[in-house]
Amino acid sequence: MKTVKTIGELKLYLRAQRAKGHTVGFVPTMGALHKGHMDLMRIAREQNDVVVVSIFVNPTQFNNPNDLRNYPRTLEQDLSKCEHVKVDIVFTPSIEEVYPETDTRKFDFGILDQVMEGKHRPGHFNGVAQVVSRLFDAVEPDRAYFGQKDYQQLAIIRKLVQILSLDIEIVACPTVREDDGLAMSSRNMLLTPEQRNSAPLISETLFAAQNKKSQMNVNQMKSWVIDQINSNPLLNVEYFEIADAQTLEAIGQWSDAPIAVGCIAVQVGEVRLIDNILF
Repeated sequence: MKTVKTIGELKLYLRAQRAKGHTVGFVPTMGALHKGHMDLMRIAREQNDVVVVSIFVNPTQFNNPNDLRNYPRTLEQDLSKCEHVKVDIVFTPSIEEVYPETDTRKFDFGILDQVMEGKHRPGHFNGVAQVVSRLFDAVEPDRAYFGQKDYQQLAIIRKLVQILSLDIEIVACPTVREDDGLAMSSRNMLLTPEQRNSAPLISETLFAAQNKKSQMNVNQMKSWVIDQINSNPLLNVEYFEIADAQTLEAIGQWSDAPIAVGCIAVQVGEVRLIDNILF
């Protein structure tokens, strides 16, 4: 496994691989790798000749400076995990390498970045688009891999590829969960033991909601999910929205969308967790 810090080194390596006719799969990450990330890498490994992983904590997608400061950084362990999955090359750039000058680009995603995460974290998805577009330019992958836990982000990335007319296949991979159902997240390691014991109520409630769809209308479902989770004093729902799974437009009744997605953000002390479920 090779580790590089500059775009020049990365392009040189990948140019040689493409000259051999090799396909390139890319897994962009912010580090603090867990089993969910490793599943993305394994799928990329199965589908491509060369697998690239980036580890870069992107400052432009954090609107809360504390969140950026507290984001877990575990580079040595991350590199070991990449090696275990037989990644070919890991790109670990500095902020200056990714942003040699301030990125002032503004992307228009329509409603996709005005709801849910976009509404509660203004500018977040523009920051995601800035860094992912720069990484795509550096790697020029045939395929890029993203987890469905970040459902709205996945929609944004697909739209970004369309806006920039990039010839990249975006591969969505299922949410990976802990044994107790909690969606795997780098932020889970920041939870206290008591918070960690409470957090599985989020997924438990979402799975129960899925089974109760025929018993409740959309508004009743939203209220029920929020009340269930907020019944635990350590959990505080920031939002729970039910939207068209394709357009992310909020729905008023189940018949408004062939498939609906329920997206949630929950504050657990200082840690913010997200999850989603399809209806």
